[in-house]
Amino acid sequence: MQDRSKNTSFSSNKDPDREASFTAIFREHEYKLYMLALRLTKSDQYAKDIIQEVFLKLWTQWDRIHEIENMEAWLYRLTENKVVDFLRKVSADTRLKQAIWHNLHEIINEPQVQVEAKECNQIIQKAIDQLPPQRRIIYRLNRERGMNYREIAGELHLSRHTVKNQLSSALRSIRSFVTNSMK
Repeated sequence: MQDRSKNTSFSSNKDPDREASFTAIFREHEYKLYMLALRLTKSDQYAKDIIQEVFLKLWTQWDRIHEIENMEAWLYRLTENKVVDFLRKVSADTRLKQAIWHNLHEIINEPQVQVEAKECNQIIQKAIDQLPPQRRIIYRLNRERGMNYREIAGELHLSRHTVKNQLSSALRSIRSFVTNSMK
């Protein structure tokens, strides 16, 4: 049995060209995607993390690469989705949210960004509207009113575990809906 801990390469014994193809795509698009993520997050580290996630997704989806008609558009959309995920995560941290939104004020005034943000918000709202009633209520209490699991559980007379599971299911459903809507 081969010691895999010493193999740090992406290469695959089944497809020797895979690493070279991936590297070419990475080199062609990495900087532009990084600049987009940096512009939207205003954080070098978060932008790097997002780009790493984008290219990790490409690597894990490599078997389906032939289905991607426009690689640049696919990578940009995936980057935008990762940025939206990041912004959702930081929305729970009020100070971080305020700092990011303050820094993004100039960008938000760009017409193209306004249109894209409006479209994204409409898609997310449709996804939320399609959630089962209780799951939608839990999601809104958490995301719109900033309530934690314990507070939601107390208000709705549910267990914290139920609230946690329902919120997790809501996020998966929303993410899936958004992903399918942007294909």
